[in-house]
Amino acid sequence: MSTSEPSVAGIVAAPDLPEVLPPRKERGRVGTVVYRHPTMAFGGLLLALVVAMAIFAPWLGTVDPTALAPARRTRPPPDLIAWLSYWFAGGRHPPAVQYWFGTDMLGRDVYSRVLYGTRVSLIVGFAVAFFSAVVGMVIGLVSGFVRWLDAVIMRIMDGMMSIPSILLAIALMALTRGSVRNVIIAITIAEVPRVSRLVRGVVLSLREQPYVEAAIASGTRTPKIIIKHILPNTLAPLTVQATFICAAAMISEAILSFIGAGTPPIIPSWGNIMAEGRALWQVKPYIVFFPAVFLSITVLAVNLLGDGLRDALDPRLAKRI
Repeated sequence: MSTSEPSVAGIVAAPDLPEVLPPRKERGRVGTVVYRHPTMAFGGLLLALVVAMAIFAPWLGTVDPTALAPARRTRPPPDLIAWLSYWFAGGRHPPAVQYWFGTDMLGRDVYSRVLYGTRVSLIVGFAVAFFSAVVGMVIGLVSGFVRWLDAVIMRIMDGMMSIPSILLAIALMALTRGSVRNVIIAITIAEVPRVSRLVRGVVLSLREQPYVEAAIASGTRTPKIIIKHILPNTLAPLTVQATFICAAAMISEAILSFIGAGTPPIIPSWGNIMAEGRALWQVKPYIVFFPAVFLSITVLAVNLLGDGLRDALDPRLAKRI
C-alpha cells in the first residue's frame, strides 16, 4: 500500500446534521380551521349564504311575495340558457326577467316566496334548537345527578320518545291554530326527550369521575358541582346535537306546513309553497322544485356544520387529526 493513500482507519465519519428545511408558512386562524375541518367550513359557508339570503330578502326579492296577479298565473321560469347566450353574445340590454322562478296558480312570484320562506325555516330551526337544548339540558342535569328523580323523569321521557316526533308535533298542532310560534312549541316538545337523554348519559359518566367524588366528599353543594364540574363538560355534545335538531326542525316544519298543520298559507314557507304546487306537479314542477332544493341545501349545510363540530369538539377525533 502506498503511503500517499489515506488509510481506512484514519477516516472519521462526519456527524449527521439535521436537514435544514425552509420555514413553513404559518396559516392564520381561519386557514387552520378550513384546513383541519373542511366539512365544518363548507357547511358554515353554505349556512352563512342562506342566512344572508333571509336577511336581505326584501332587497333580493322582485315583488311582494303575497301579491296576487291572476293574469300572470303559472308563468314558467325564464330560459336562462337563451338569456345568458344573449348576454354573452354582446347584447347590451338582455330581456328583462321579472319572475326568476315563475309564478304559482295565483300569480304570486315563486322566487320572492322562496326567499321569504327562508326566514320561516331558519327561525323555526334556530328557535327549536335553542329551546330544546336549554330545556333538555336542565332536565338531563337534574335527572342524571339527582338519583331519586331519575326514574320518574326518564319514564316520562321514554313515554314521549315512544311516539315519533313528527306524529307528536302533528298531535300538538291539532290542538292549536297554525302559527310560527305554535310550530316552534310543538317541535320543541317533541325534541326535548332526546336532548335530555343525551345530557343524562353524559352526567352519569361524569358523576363517577374522581374530581366530582372529591367535590362531593368535601361538602360542596350540589348546584355548585353541577355548574362548575358537570355543565361545562356537557356543552360540546349538546352543541353538536343542537345542530342536528335544527336540521330536523326545518324538515318537521316543512312537513307540518305541507299537510296544512303548520304555518298559515298567508305566511310563505317552503312547506306550504310545495303544498300549493303539488296539484300542478306534472305540468308545473318548478313550483315544488325550487323550495325543495333550497330546503335540501339548508339542511345539508346544517348537517355538515354539525359533523364538523363533532370532529372538532371530540378529543379522540382531534388527536387523530
